[in-house]
Amino acid sequence: MSIRDWPIKRKLTAILLLISGLVLSLTSAAFVTYEVVTLRRTIQDHLATRSRILAANSTAALAFANEADATELLAALKYDPHMVAAALYDQNGRVLATFPAAAPADLVPAAPEPDGSRFEGGRLVAFTPVAQGENQRLGTLYIASDTKAVSDALRLSGIIAVIVLAIAMLAAYALAAGLQGRISEPILALANTATAVATRQDYFARAPKFGEDELGQLADAFNQMLGRLEEQRKELQQQAKILEQRVAERTQELEHRNEALRRNAAELLAANTELDAFAYSVSHDLRAPLRSIDGFSQVVLEDYAGQLGDAGQDALRRVRAASQKMATLIDDLLKLARVTRAEMRTERVDLSGIAQEIVLDIQRATPERAVEFAITPGLEAQGDARLLRVVLDNLLRNGWKYTGKQPQPRVEFTAKDDNGDRVFVIKDNGAGFDMRYADKLFGVFQRLHSAAEFEGTGVGLATVRRIINRHGGRIWAEGAVDQGAAFYFTL
Repeated sequence: MSIRDWPIKRKLTAILLLISGLVLSLTSAAFVTYEVVTLRRTIQDHLATRSRILAANSTAALAFANEADATELLAALKYDPHMVAAALYDQNGRVLATFPAAAPADLVPAAPEPDGSRFEGGRLVAFTPVAQGENQRLGTLYIASDTKAVSDALRLSGIIAVIVLAIAMLAAYALAAGLQGRISEPILALANTATAVATRQDYFARAPKFGEDELGQLADAFNQMLGRLEEQRKELQQQAKILEQRVAERTQELEHRNEALRRNAAELLAANTELDAFAYSVSHDLRAPLRSIDGFSQVVLEDYAGQLGDAGQDALRRVRAASQKMATLIDDLLKLARVTRAEMRTERVDLSGIAQEIVLDIQRATPERAVEFAITPGLEAQGDARLLRVVLDNLLRNGWKYTGKQPQPRVEFTAKDDNGDRVFVIKDNGAGFDMRYADKLFGVFQRLHSAAEFEGTGVGLATVRRIINRHGGRIWAEGAVDQGAAFYFTL
C-alpha cells in the first residue's frame, strides 16, 4: 500500500512526526556538534596551559642538561590518565628525557616540530618552547594527550540526543494523534457525505460544517453543489418524463408509418407484378402484331410492287419504318424498366476496359467511319458492372453518333477530381446542344435533335440517369451548338 493510499489521519500524523523528527534531529546534531567543538577547544587550551607550566619548570634541567631532573619532571605526568607521551629536546633537538622513561619511537618524534598544539593521528600534541628570559631558547617540550575525553563526550551527547529525540517524538506523536482530528474530521465528514451521494444517489445529504476556515467554506460550497444537483436531477426527471411521452408518441407514429409502409410495399409489390405482366404483354403481345405489320408490308412490297405504284410503295415503306420504330421504342422502354428494377451487385469495375470493349464493337459494326477514341487507362469505380456498361455504351455511342458530321471526329473518356469527388467525363466534338434546353436531356422521349438529323428514341440518356442515381451519384452535361458536348457523372 503506497503513501498515496494511506488514510488522511495517517498522512497528517506522518507529516507532523516527519517535521518534528527533522527539526529535533537538526537541533540534536547542532547540539552534539557544538559540544564536541567546545570540548576539543577546551582540552586544547588545557594542554597548552599545562605545556607552558611544565616548560617553565624545565628551564633548569635543560640549562644544565640534567637528564635525571628532566625525567623526574616529566614523570609527574603519570597522574593525568589522558597523557600518552612527553619529551624534552635540548637546543640541538636531541631528546634529553621522555615520558614514559622508555617510550617507544612511535610515541615520541625524533626531532621537535613547529611550535603549537594540534590534533593528529587520533591524539592532541603540543610543542612548546622552553626559554630562559625572552631571547634565549633552551629547548622544546613535547606533550601528547589522547582524545578519549572527546569520544566520551561525543558518546554521552549522542545518547542524550537519542533519548531526548525519542521522548520528543513520543510527545509529538501524542500531540499529532490528538490534533490531527481537528483537520481530518471535517475532511472525513465531507468524504463520507460524497460517498453517500455517490452510492445511494442521496442528494439531500449535507456535509457538516465545523468552522469558518477554508474547510468550512469547502463544506458550504459542496452543500451548495448538492443543492444544485438536486434541482438539476428534478429537472432531468421532468425532462425524462416529457421525453418518454414523446418517445411513446413517436413510437406510435412510427408504428402507423410502418403500417403505411407495409401497405405501400404490398401495393408496390402488386404494381411490380402488374408491371411484369405488362412488360410480358408488351414484349410478346404487342411485338407480334408489329412483326405481322412489318412482315406483310414487306411481302406486299416484294410481290405487288408493280401494282402499287410509287405512291403505294412509299406508303408501305412508311408503314414498315413506323412499325420498326415502334418496336425499337418498346425495346428501349423495356430496357429502362429492367434498369430501374434490376438487382445491383457491387464490385470493383474496370471502366477503361469496358470502354475499350464498347469502342471495338462500334468500330467493328461501322468500319467505314474513322472516329478517334481517347480512353484514359486505369479508370476504376465501385458499382454494378452490368449497369455501368449500359451507361458507357449509351454515352460513347452518343458521342460516336453526334460526331457524324465532323471531318475529324473525336470522343474522349477521362476523369478528374472535383472537391474530393471522382468525376468521370465523356466528351466529343460533335453537334453539341443549346444549354437553354439542358434540362430536357435526361427525360424520357426528350430529344434536342430531330430523328431525321440524328436517329434515336430519347430513352438512352434517361436510362443513364437512372443507373447513375441508383449508384448514389449524379450526372450533368455541358455543351454548345456545333462545338461538342461533355457529360459528367459521379458514382
